[in-house]
Amino acid sequence: MLHFTGKDEILVTKKLLRPRFIEVRKEDFRLGNYRWVAEVMNRVVFAEPENKNARTLAADALEQLGYNSEAATWRNSYLSAAMELRNGVPQPRSLTPPGLNAARALTIDMVFDLFGVRLNGPKAEGKKITINWNFSDTGQKYILNLENCALTYIPNKQAQNADASLTLTRATLDAILTRKTTFPDAAQKGLVKIDGQGMKLLELFGLFENFNPMFEIVTPKENGALPKQ
Repeated sequence: MLHFTGKDEILVTKKLLRPRFIEVRKEDFRLGNYRWVAEVMNRVVFAEPENKNARTLAADALEQLGYNSEAATWRNSYLSAAMELRNGVPQPRSLTPPGLNAARALTIDMVFDLFGVRLNGPKAEGKKITINWNFSDTGQKYILNLENCALTYIPNKQAQNADASLTLTRATLDAILTRKTTFPDAAQKGLVKIDGQGMKLLELFGLFENFNPMFEIVTPKENGALPKQ
């Protein structure tokens, strides 16, 4: 069993010694010590993200680990990591909204849970917003409350001191979730009735993040792209 030692750490941290360190690891690769090579090259990549030789050797080792894996979960992880090291973090073709059937399958509770996940906590620092939701077709009522950088909801109730109260149908909410329309457009067409401070609703939605589904697996966050040629 090979172990990462203090001497190895010195070779990784000293930039001038890295080329020799990588050459020695190529011999380990030829001997079939793929897991060891992947481990130590990962450290080199984090120390010097633009080191193309380190990225290539790490990718080769991870690729071999993928080929030798029986489980698809491990194989996919290894091969995805190898692809990232060679080509950078893949870019999504498009960030498409959920389909109408997917939106309809969500309960109102699930929709508000989704809003809570998308909330940018630091941006919500010091903000307090309370919105009443009234779904005229289903008879459901909710309080949606932003406080202490957390978004919570209470079913079957309405707040007396809400910043705004919304009346809409579930179909209108589904259209908004699938980006067929927006809250301002729906309000302008009379599909959403807003009582109170309508700007508070826009302020709340301005705190939501649109997540990028592609992220770094084996490279530093700020250096996922390929090194410049």
